[in-house]
Amino acid sequence: MQPDMNQILQAMQRMQQNVAKIEEELKETILSAQSGGGAVQVTCSGDMELKSIKIDPDVLDKEDVETLEDLVLIAVNDAIRQCKELTAMKMGTSLGGGHGGLPLPPGIAGF
Repeated sequence: MQPDMNQILQAMQRMQQNVAKIEEELKETILSAQSGGGAVQVTCSGDMELKSIKIDPDVLDKEDVETLEDLVLIAVNDAIRQCKELTAMKMGTSLGGGHGGLPLPPGIAGF
């Protein structure tokens, strides 16, 4: 029995609509990460656009710039990790079958 091309095309169109909706949701989702007990705080959108970096003035030390650099790096990397996890979860739910998506081979939805 041949697959119904109309059904496949309709499923692909629904999937494209779902992806567009998820991308918009990600743009509007705000995630926060911090390091050094809140000394450095990073805010970004779910589509990985940095919105702000806040640094507690008490952390500023001209003699120890490396610590501040490390704190910023830790917070930014945590924010990126959160974005990736959120994207994988949303895309996996939408595209990984079950909710009108198409079943995908293992590893495809796991960005």
